[in-house]
Amino acid sequence: MKNTILVVGSVALDSVKTIHGSTIRSLGGSAVHFSLSASQFSPVKLVGVVGEDFPAPFRRFLTRRNICLEGIQVMPGKTFHWKGKYDRDFKNAITIATELNVFQHFKPKLNAGHSECGVLFLANIDPDLQRKVLDQMGKPRLVACDTMNYWISLKKPSLLKLLKKVDMLFVNEEECRQLTGEYNLIKAARLIMKMGPRSIIVKRGDAGAMMFYKDNVLSVPAHPIERVVDPTGAGDTFAGGFMGYLAAAPDWKNFDVIRRAMSYGTVMSSFSVEDFSVKRVGGLSRPEISARYNKYVKALAIK
Repeated sequence: MKNTILVVGSVALDSVKTIHGSTIRSLGGSAVHFSLSASQFSPVKLVGVVGEDFPAPFRRFLTRRNICLEGIQVMPGKTFHWKGKYDRDFKNAITIATELNVFQHFKPKLNAGHSECGVLFLANIDPDLQRKVLDQMGKPRLVACDTMNYWISLKKPSLLKLLKKVDMLFVNEEECRQLTGEYNLIKAARLIMKMGPRSIIVKRGDAGAMMFYKDNVLSVPAHPIERVVDPTGAGDTFAGGFMGYLAAAPDWKNFDVIRRAMSYGTVMSSFSVEDFSVKRVGGLSRPEISARYNKYVKALAIK
């Protein structure tokens, strides 16, 4: 199971409005966006919690995409629901309502099959929970995590304890600067690497992404998209494509492998914004992914 990814995070119902329309209580959540992207490359096991209102068709849909749902807890009550909107420039999500519901009582519990997974991705949840998940694992060959400004502000000491135990950290520009107090991204990433992670992935939205690994710094642009419909979950989709490709590789520590993973993450993210919810990524075929990847890396001269 060294190539199987265990992801622990939120499973949600999202209601989103943009200039192109709206969607009500559609499938969402960080672990879902990640899993649908990663499962294009590697087997995925998902640990999360939903309420009794979670639609059965959504569960069947995820199962068909090579995602194991044995770790999904069903609790009395309603599923985590996020409601938001985007302005015309799609720069920032405007939260209208956040209904945590059963997610506020989420306590991840792993079974034997989960703890034996070779790759662990801790999606954006409380760092105390992230550390408890890691404590239940065997000896994964790769551990990565995501976080957000809320946890940096509220639970920085706990997050710092976690960072000592992970190989990779995914953050955006604001979070990178908030965690270190350093405005320059290169200096900030170097400071974070001293906290524990071997590699830092900085998500920069429509500006692309940066990767810091050992003495290497790589900046890749976003794939141009003519019509952005819904950017919700694009960062999680990027992480899924990135981690999915790494999990399938014999040696994730090879810089060329990480560089290709950056490109796959970028390509998967570009698909995700083309429709609401998970409609675009959930219906992708490998030939579609390969075609866009080949076009993207040809433009960048990446082999």
